[in-house]
Amino acid sequence: MLPAMPAHATSIPDSDGRVWVFDLDNTLHDASPHIFPHMNSAMTAYVSRHLGVDEARANELRVQYWRRYGATLLGLMRHHGTDPHHFLWHTHQFGDLHAMVLAHPALRHILLRLPGRKVVFSNAPHHYCLAVLRILKVLDLFDGVFTIEHTRFRPKPDPAGFRRLFRRHGIPPRRCVMVEDSVENLLTAKRLGMRTVLVGPAARRPLGVDHAIGDLAELPRLLRRL
Repeated sequence: MLPAMPAHATSIPDSDGRVWVFDLDNTLHDASPHIFPHMNSAMTAYVSRHLGVDEARANELRVQYWRRYGATLLGLMRHHGTDPHHFLWHTHQFGDLHAMVLAHPALRHILLRLPGRKVVFSNAPHHYCLAVLRILKVLDLFDGVFTIEHTRFRPKPDPAGFRRLFRRHGIPPRRCVMVEDSVENLLTAKRLGMRTVLVGPAARRPLGVDHAIGDLAELPRLLRRL
């Protein structure tokens, strides 16, 4: 079962039974300007160093594996026997993460307006997710942080990772509302029985997704429709 809400949290009680499943990067904060470029550079450097190839070839492999498998890590594991924990640790180090995280100014207020329990489901590693949530000052509002390690390295949109989330927290998909910036991830969520919300600056509802919003602040207005 989901753990009890920490005593210091002030979120609305979960009496209505909903479980909000939030992506992290580009959903709860804007990762595009600073964090994603840093990660891409770190992954390229890691591939170059550990496979002994030049930067151009390393970048080519990084992109190739990402497109083929949905994550560079999966290609490295499959073709090169890369230790996933080693890779995730060394590619998710930041000199000044506080300065790189771009938070929604009303994030905490938005989350507090949502009745039900809340879980983060991210393809990023656990140490990074915890660090970002602390910077955002919302870690206490979440009942769980489910990351790529918990999926046994079967990240979104692989249905296996979603099913591990359901089992770990003892929640049926029909109780879940998934909030994401990735259409592909939301389509898997929908097929598994979750309700889905796409978040993006120019979000238009694609076929197979329940709702689309341009800003996270619009989410509480959807309560009666979710």
